Amino acid sequence: MAIKFQFFTLSNDRKQFTFLDMSSSTFLKEKETLLSQGFEILDDVIYAETSEEAVEHYKSNYIYVLEEYNRASNPFYIIIDSIKNLLKR
Repeated sequence: MAIKFQFFTLSNDRKQFTFLDMSSSTFLKEKETLLSQGFEILDDVIYAETSEEAVEHYKSNYIYVLEEYNRASNPFYIIIDSIKNLLKR
């Protein structure tokens, strides 16, 4: 199940960032603390299975969205993904 992550940056510099798990019970308090320290919310939330995957998606600057769209809408990718899933099982 995917986890929802919110990313924050300092001065819109994508290299200076941190992130929070939005399902955490302390999310709102941590978010308020980051905002008070000068962090800004950049981009939309990211859904990922792990925090490492979320950071990878964030660093890709949303290229992964295009890749996922291609996989979901292009018949060639659908066939390839189906074969990969069958081989994994």
